[in-house]
Amino acid sequence: MDLRLSSPRGRWVVLTTVLGSSMAMLDSTVVNVALPRIGEDLDADLAALQWTVNAYMLTLAGLILLGGALGDRFGRRKVFVVGVVWFAVASLLCGLAPDAGILIAARALQGVGGALLTPGSLALIQASFHPDDRARAVGVWSGLGGVGAAVGPFLGGWLVDGPGWRWVFLLNVPLAALCVPVALKHVPESRDPQAHGRFDVLGAGLAALSLALVTYALIAAPDQGPSAVVVGSAAVGVALGAVFLAVEKRRPDPMMPLTLFASRQFTAINAVTLCVYAAFSGFFFLTALQLQVVVGYSALQAGTALLPTTALMLFLSAKSGELAQRIGPRVPLTVGPLLCAGGMLLMLRVGPGSSYVADVLPAMLVMGAGMVTLVAPLTATVLASVDTGKAGLASGINNAAARAAGLVAVAALPLLAGMGPEAYRSAAEFGVTFRRAMPMCAGVLVLGAAIAWATVRTPGRACGAPECKVHCGVTSPPLERTSD
Repeated sequence: MDLRLSSPRGRWVVLTTVLGSSMAMLDSTVVNVALPRIGEDLDADLAALQWTVNAYMLTLAGLILLGGALGDRFGRRKVFVVGVVWFAVASLLCGLAPDAGILIAARALQGVGGALLTPGSLALIQASFHPDDRARAVGVWSGLGGVGAAVGPFLGGWLVDGPGWRWVFLLNVPLAALCVPVALKHVPESRDPQAHGRFDVLGAGLAALSLALVTYALIAAPDQGPSAVVVGSAAVGVALGAVFLAVEKRRPDPMMPLTLFASRQFTAINAVTLCVYAAFSGFFFLTALQLQVVVGYSALQAGTALLPTTALMLFLSAKSGELAQRIGPRVPLTVGPLLCAGGMLLMLRVGPGSSYVADVLPAMLVMGAGMVTLVAPLTATVLASVDTGKAGLASGINNAAARAAGLVAVAALPLLAGMGPEAYRSAAEFGVTFRRAMPMCAGVLVLGAAIAWATVRTPGRACGAPECKVHCGVTSPPLERTSD
């Protein structure tokens, strides 16, 4: 199809993809704000709150590459619609969950839906629009999606304090009810005629199971200690990770071609990604709790307190990408993590009775400045580090790596900081362990900056501009696709 952005059908396509992707994007930002109320209502311990976040990230990280391949083969609109319906049904289950176990299971199902709809959003834009309008359509899509991500914590806080935390999930149901019929009526179907071979279901399963076992061991360790189950889970998880790499090396059509890592630049930028997004995920998970449990904010106040970071990304990420094109990625990818580390260390000043303007806001502004500095150059460097034909796959691997890093960080950080199962119920205990955790997050960012300075160079071809110029997600870099 060669739709024009100015045509009614073109605008319907953009609306559909924005609605679908916003469902997944909102859930990645609003749930953290709801965690204290979820724990109180369902009588859940800290481990259950960790799983509420991680069950979603686990299935999403493990299946997102497979979701993109399914859309290319069977039809992007079809898989996108299936993903939206799946996500909505899982969201309904989350909203109706009577206990933490069912909520966690429903969150895992949500991740499956997210893995189906997230890659399809941008792919539908690229496949549907005339080449002359494609860049503008992607810009509108990423800009509107950025607005949604930016207001996510605020919206989540308002819902938690108003109709209740269950509406954080139930809100997805009317969004899906609007999105699906519009998609079926107005969005053209498209496929990749070159898509062939078998799907790497084995690779996806091994990756997800490996992450699940390692995550279980890290989350269970504070309560169970070095028990046989904990140690065994960790060992089997690591072993399955090794099996995954061996399988990917031998498969003719692997989910994650290891040949991409022959590029030193690609390997380096993924190492930086692991450090950066592990720290981000750990920071936002714990900060949403710190602001409510220790400082005494309501959910709405906590969500509003986080707005400066995403607002800065919304308004300045495009400018940051332009700067990186002029000076190269090495300096932004070194300075950005260091700024974020400084913002996290400023959070050590935040405790009972803290002033928002004097204590919280400076930390959030420095953190946001660091995120603005590094996210766009990181994405551009990933795309420039491999052949043009493999740029979409490279971006998918980078996105999945970021989500996997966040998954492990949310599992490991409470263990490393010494948080007990009931830590979030005690302001004094949580405050002490939060002050231990922030330097750990900052240290991981400093490691990422050191890797960037030592290994990242300006690619042989230009450090290109990502199609998604606006991005406000804090759990992963933007998922880019190559044009059809």
